[in-house]
Amino acid sequence: MIRARPLMSGLIVPPAVPVLALASALMSAASTVLISRGLRRYGPYTGAWINLAVGTACVWIAVLLAGGVGRPTLAGVAYFALAGLIGTVGGRLLRFMSIETVGASISAALINLNPLVSSGLAILLLGERVTLPVAFGTLVIVAGTTLLSVGGRRAGVRPIHLVLPLTSATCFGVVAVLRKIGLSGMAPIPGFAVNVTAALVAYTAFLVASRQSALMVCRGRSLVYFAAAGVAENVGVCLVVLALSVGTVSVVAPLASVSPIFVLVLSFFFLRGIEMLNRRIVVGTLLIVSGVYLLTALR
Repeated sequence: MIRARPLMSGLIVPPAVPVLALASALMSAASTVLISRGLRRYGPYTGAWINLAVGTACVWIAVLLAGGVGRPTLAGVAYFALAGLIGTVGGRLLRFMSIETVGASISAALINLNPLVSSGLAILLLGERVTLPVAFGTLVIVAGTTLLSVGGRRAGVRPIHLVLPLTSATCFGVVAVLRKIGLSGMAPIPGFAVNVTAALVAYTAFLVASRQSALMVCRGRSLVYFAAAGVAENVGVCLVVLALSVGTVSVVAPLASVSPIFVLVLSFFFLRGIEMLNRRIVVGTLLIVSGVYLLTALR
């Protein structure tokens, strides 16, 4: 018989919580690797649209299975819609561009910095205090980012290209704060549905208005890769929601943040000839994951 695992504080962690959180990290990593494969024949704009379309369909299916949207407030809908424009359009599109430019491993590690952005905004806007784990975690992250920059340069990545994943991380960090505010007026899964729907409508309108609707067409293996990435990414989100429903943020967030480590492993097996890895990239990734752990687990 499997029993819940006690925490040092006396709280009980159901055994399913770490499994769900780690499975979410694995799904996110799988999505990153699948995107990298799909980008071999089609560009990031096409991949991002396919990802959004598949993701929107998946999330609305989840909403229907969960019993509908409930009774959201107008403010809740507005915050989640804004999160969709900033994070799901801006963050995801920049993520695709980043994977195409600097590779899956470096992208995953730097985009994983979004909790640092969220913590900074929480300190500035929500009055949270700087704690020792936050300060130390930030220093570890800076060290890891520096190593990634040096390692990436040796792999042919120019430092200016790191702006793409760092900007994507900033978008996702801002979105975390917006979603936190939006949750006061809307349930998580319906809120995420509003998020991705607003993003899909806005991004589609942009492509049509700019006469680039051809970018919404994708065929062959790339279509399969992009669609599978969309499914994997949104399954990962649902797994996090399930984990949070039975566990605490302090347990779920650190485990879900190990995705870059899974990306390193998957890249070794599935991105040979596409992804260039070296010791500095690996160590830098591990440092960033450690720093994010400090930020999320001990703050």
